[in-house]
Amino acid sequence: MRLLLIEDDIDLRRVVATALEEEGYAVDVAADGEEGLQKALSWEYDALVLDVMLPKRNGWDVLTELRTKKSVPVLMLTARDGVDDRVRGLDSGADDYLVKPFDLSELLARIRSLIRRSVGKPQAQFEIGDLLVDTVSRCVSKGGTPVALTAKEYSMFEFLALRRGELVTRTMLYDHLFDEYDDSLSNLVDVYISNLRRKLGRELITTRRGQGYLIDD
Repeated sequence: MRLLLIEDDIDLRRVVATALEEEGYAVDVAADGEEGLQKALSWEYDALVLDVMLPKRNGWDVLTELRTKKSVPVLMLTARDGVDDRVRGLDSGADDYLVKPFDLSELLARIRSLIRRSVGKPQAQFEIGDLLVDTVSRCVSKGGTPVALTAKEYSMFEFLALRRGELVTRTMLYDHLFDEYDDSLSNLVDVYISNLRRKLGRELITTRRGQGYLIDD
């Protein structure tokens, strides 16, 4: 999954970005509202973490313009804890709201929930045949036995599994699993798909030649 963090506090931005990357997310960052809006409109993200008090353009303005073009889940961060600010954020199109200072574990939980809800899968665990997917621990079990997946393998499988029954193109996989600085080789998706089939089952992921991949209902 790919996230955009828009935060002007350099120390907080570094801490949050590192925590997200350690959870297996591909993370892009922006230090002001203009840069953040430009990236949010240029790339496909699974969720945005958006600070309110930003240079150049504040979070309200970024969110308002973003919502005219995209429905990506947005979690707003602010040092203001007044009810009016929370109401304004939610009424402007934010999906969730977190007041600073916050615990990183809560931030991560809220992001996981936003991503699941955005694709109609609100539950933290779900099954596909004999596979159990746990989006909190980011692990997959097969017949009750945990399967060793790399962080990127898990991310790719989760992206496909949350869209079960939908065709996922190679472009979508690249856009959502690698950050803006990644110069991955063009066959890397095929490598990960091959690894997932070997570890989870040969028939699990169907290839639609020239179109993409899907996990059948």
